[in-house]
Amino acid sequence: MEQRELGSSGIKTAPLVFGGNVFGWTVKGNDTALLLDAFLDAGFNTVDTADVYSKWVPGNQGGESETEIGKWLKQSGKRDKVIIATKVGAELAADKKGLKKDYIIKAVEDSLKRLQTDYIDLYQSHFDDPQTPVEETLQAFDQLIKDGKVRAIGASNFSIERLHESLKVSREKGLTSYQTLQPEYNLFDREKYETTIEPFIKEQKLGVISYFSLASGFLSGKYRSEADLEGSNRGAMVKKYLTDRGMRILQALDEVAAQYNTKPAAVALAWLIARPTVTAPIVSATSVSQLHELAQAASLQLSNEVIDKLTVASAY
Repeated sequence: MEQRELGSSGIKTAPLVFGGNVFGWTVKGNDTALLLDAFLDAGFNTVDTADVYSKWVPGNQGGESETEIGKWLKQSGKRDKVIIATKVGAELAADKKGLKKDYIIKAVEDSLKRLQTDYIDLYQSHFDDPQTPVEETLQAFDQLIKDGKVRAIGASNFSIERLHESLKVSREKGLTSYQTLQPEYNLFDREKYETTIEPFIKEQKLGVISYFSLASGFLSGKYRSEADLEGSNRGAMVKKYLTDRGMRILQALDEVAAQYNTKPAAVALAWLIARPTVTAPIVSATSVSQLHELAQAASLQLSNEVIDKLTVASAY
């Protein structure tokens, strides 16, 4: 399996990352272990989660995903075989949010406890905190790296302006710097990434771990009309993709999937993997069979002609 470096961190990931937002939501208990074991057995090694996952589920408080992953890490003994990426900063409670130094120092201990590990490979700022100077946030991360609790840091949902400021402060103050960015990017949602984010990423040589890589499941091809959205957890998120352009993209994915004897979702992920600036797309699965279908993306060698076909079909 190909390994790709996360920025210049020295940490290398396979070209697909498992999205842990499903744990404690649509995947629980023994199913967590089944999925993560299958993911590693298929040659992959990185799991992305956040302290706030999956707070949106009625009855949850946040931390459920990390807890599920932690149980698996403890029971499996596979900590040394997996890269754990998690995040801090999203609102868990009125007094548990943001990127102030004191909060980060406390929040990492909570995450480590839930994950049942003594270090996090990639610790990410989940959202920008305009009320906190970037230097204060970076001082916290710098301390965590010196203490051996974190190996590298990343940012998620940051504007390019704020990311630029953070990298500048890191250089000027000699503090640890962000190695990765986690932006939204997929065959449908291309414009912001390609026009604004990608040029900066290239210049700064940052890694990219894209989220919503399948456009909330739309690019799997299972949602083709409003009737298909009924009863779906993601229905409200998918509705915006049911456009003429969305249908053009699905048609191209269907044609390429037939050509390569695979599924549209695997083709959509392979298109992302082939993008030179993308280190690894994040993708979630809720069953081992679904995981195996998605995993095919890592071995699909799309021709330049096919990549161009998908790029043209999804033109914005």
